[in-house]
Amino acid sequence: MTDNYLDTHLDHDVAVLTLNRPAKLNAMTVATRVLLAQTIRRFGTGELVRGIVLTGTGRAFSAGEDLQTVPTGYDEIREAFATFHDITRAILETKVPVIAAVNGIAVGGASEVTLCCDSRIGTPEAEYFQPENHRGIIISNASSVLMGRLVRNHAMRIILGSERIGADEALRIGLLDEIVAPQTLLDRAVEVIRQWNCDPRITALHLGLLRPCPEDIEAAFAREDDAARQAWESGAFTEGIGSLWTSKNAAPSAPAQSTRERRR
Repeated sequence: MTDNYLDTHLDHDVAVLTLNRPAKLNAMTVATRVLLAQTIRRFGTGELVRGIVLTGTGRAFSAGEDLQTVPTGYDEIREAFATFHDITRAILETKVPVIAAVNGIAVGGASEVTLCCDSRIGTPEAEYFQPENHRGIIISNASSVLMGRLVRNHAMRIILGSERIGADEALRIGLLDEIVAPQTLLDRAVEVIRQWNCDPRITALHLGLLRPCPEDIEAAFAREDDAARQAWESGAFTEGIGSLWTSKNAAPSAPAQSTRERRR
């Protein structure tokens, strides 16, 4: 099934959800994020499958938010945040394990989506990049809690420094749990799910014990939403996205003039 850049297929008794928009590095529209949350909930009951694998097509896991234009109002920001938050809710509510199979670069909100998964398995090409702090954007998906939960003090430099984290470092600090060859990535993710969910009745209970508390997640959402509102009201959000689009749309620069030519 293909719809809104999301493919779904079953591998034995595991649902594999693939972001499929390689020309845009699998950037997610609002419609795609809504569909992704709905699909996770459909399979997350445990009645149809033993687990869920989330991955991407091509060289990227996902470029995150599809920033097609500069937002013209705070309502657009609020909708974007709401749809990203709901993916986190959907994953944490499942009765089955959810694994992110990180096939390439994961940017911004897509990077943050992987943080609430029960495991992250990557290839040598996997890379994490959260550029929000340098673009006037606020982090979402409860990553303000989940990032520190996974990597402790490394969260500060990853988010504030907008550093790119390659696969080897991601494994060392805890963003990835395992690195495998690209051709075995999905097979390994499916294998882990089938190993973990040997008895769905008990696995569902353990997932509830090991995942972060819903109250902590909702509190993080509220703080992130408030920070996003402040970023919008201050103008930082508009300026950051505007600068991003200016750099993307800039025409090739003309040859530099000499000092003498500029003075004429």
